[in-house]
Amino acid sequence: MSLPLTVPPQTNHKSLLFSELALDLDNLQAHFAVLGMPYGAAYTPQDYNNDQVRAPTAIRQASDRVIRSPERYDFDIDGPLLQGRDDVRFVDCGDVPADLNDPRGHFVRAEQAVRKILAAGAIPIVLGGDHGITNPILRAFDDQGPITIVHLDAHLDWRDDVNGVTDGLSSPMRRASELPFIKDIIQIGMRASGSARQEEADYAREWGAKIITAYELHDQGMDAVLAQIPDGGRYYLTIDADGFDPAVMPAVAGPAPGGVTFVQARKLIHGLVKKGRVVGMDIVEIQPAKDVHQLSCMTAGRLVLNLIGAAIRAGYCDSNI
Repeated sequence: MSLPLTVPPQTNHKSLLFSELALDLDNLQAHFAVLGMPYGAAYTPQDYNNDQVRAPTAIRQASDRVIRSPERYDFDIDGPLLQGRDDVRFVDCGDVPADLNDPRGHFVRAEQAVRKILAAGAIPIVLGGDHGITNPILRAFDDQGPITIVHLDAHLDWRDDVNGVTDGLSSPMRRASELPFIKDIIQIGMRASGSARQEEADYAREWGAKIITAYELHDQGMDAVLAQIPDGGRYYLTIDADGFDPAVMPAVAGPAPGGVTFVQARKLIHGLVKKGRVVGMDIVEIQPAKDVHQLSCMTAGRLVLNLIGAAIRAGYCDSNI
């Protein structure tokens, strides 16, 4: 028996930020659609059960700490979550399931699920999982280009493969660079060291990736970074939790001091919404077992809230679904 594309989240909060649960993707009506993608591509047998698989559930569990009630005024977005609009639909499409008998089947299901979300005219907001989940998500945008990727991370993510795995957490930008509809890649928050070697850094720059270190960001400010991103683009925002300073996102495998602040990330989201159109977003690499008072999961939820509120205010939802 084949698995469905998505299944209900396993959490006391059945959806993110009290949104409507919508598992029938063939009849989806939404402006914003959350999708949980817990499983990536393992590099070792131990990685099949990494802690990131629990992140979509943990982020949903933090919903009542992100926002007490969607109807209440929120200073981040100058109004309630949906800006008082009865016609805006914000839904949670559940999680993409895995199948032990088909180790890459969840990548196929994730791509299919995102295609259905896009066909419904909704903006997919994907909760990972490790950063390998970005690979199948992006492939679903092949008729949505040209797309500019805005990548917030401590690490470069341009490895061609690790242990023969080409679509794992160290490779999303390398795979993205091979997609014909990806126009630009802007990487923000790079610092310390990850899996990249000199050859990957050289390759990324030769391809044309714009790499902005965390230190350049702090020296110049986010407004200067936004000015380097092409205007009028279609932006896909991919956020690795370790791109943030660990004081903001402690629940990561590779914390590195000096990362992006929440205020900077919020300015990035609002700035992208105003510059062009944000067509999708993912948040990856949270390890709930390392979290402190749900701080990382709550911050992830605040990023989603800011995207939704800013997009509604910018007129993204003014046309019919």
